[in-house]
Amino acid sequence: MLDIADTAPDFTLPSTGGADVTLSDLKPSKVVLFFYPRDDTSGCTKENEAFSSLLGEFEAAGVKVYGISKDSLESHEKFMAKKSLTVPLLSDENSDVCERYGVWKEKSMYGKKFMGIERATVLIDGEGRIARVWPKVKVPGHAEEVLEAAKAL
Repeated sequence: MLDIADTAPDFTLPSTGGADVTLSDLKPSKVVLFFYPRDDTSGCTKENEAFSSLLGEFEAAGVKVYGISKDSLESHEKFMAKKSLTVPLLSDENSDVCERYGVWKEKSMYGKKFMGIERATVLIDGEGRIARVWPKVKVPGHAEEVLEAAKAL
């Protein structure tokens, strides 16, 4: 995982809505990146709904918010339409960005080990530096906590 004050690794990823998103192009906006394991699963749906419900408040505070997973853009578009989500979702199908942000981890379920995305959130300041990291996120109340931290920057 990244440390506070590290420069956030730059990237360009395809986004829902048709345009690519390049992190360095977002300066001087503050940016929230929330990494989640998979579209249309229970915890990931709740997390995306929470960030979507607060998107207007993030925008009013000058903060851009993006969800990132390995799912394809087609999967993201279906997920957004099905759940009426408003936060743009970025597709990291090759897991390159997930690896550079330290969220691509060995996981274990039912005794089987596999590689996957650890739910985590990164807050980036207007200079492109890591302001805060939330590893191993628990969804309830998380989006609200991130909003408060972003407003305090």
